[in-house]
Amino acid sequence: MLDILIEAPGWREIAVDALARRAISQTLTQVSLPVEQVEISLLACDDARIATLNEAFRGKPVATNVLSWPAVDLSAEIEGHAPAPPMPDFDGSFELGDIAIAYETCAREAVELQKSLEDHATHLVVHGLLHLLGYDHVRDRDATLMQALETEILGKMGLDDPY
Repeated sequence: MLDILIEAPGWREIAVDALARRAISQTLTQVSLPVEQVEISLLACDDARIATLNEAFRGKPVATNVLSWPAVDLSAEIEGHAPAPPMPDFDGSFELGDIAIAYETCAREAVELQKSLEDHATHLVVHGLLHLLGYDHVRDRDATLMQALETEILGKMGLDDPY
């Protein structure tokens, strides 16, 4: 189940709900999780809202493109290893967590990267979901693993390597 809250009107112009559903479905399929049993919330907001969230949760009072709040920390203890798989709840569902994406930052980055906003937003939803699944890019080998998976998922969606 994907719960989407669209706060910034610009997101409606690119049908972020359909884009997010496609990106999430492809990512979950890639990691062998049952799409229909996964619970994720997505906030499609503006820069002001994400800056507030970034300050509250990370101590950084600036806008960023995407934030993720995993329901459970699945990150690998050993650098470069795959994260632990999520465990289902008693009812068989997988509560993964929450993602927020910021319209103005994503739109600006898309122009800078010479990509469509749709393609860039798709990448960021995949990126945010991988964070929910325990992937990260702080350590070098973890970043290599995460980026390779992102590239593979996006490639299956017909999108270019974002790196």
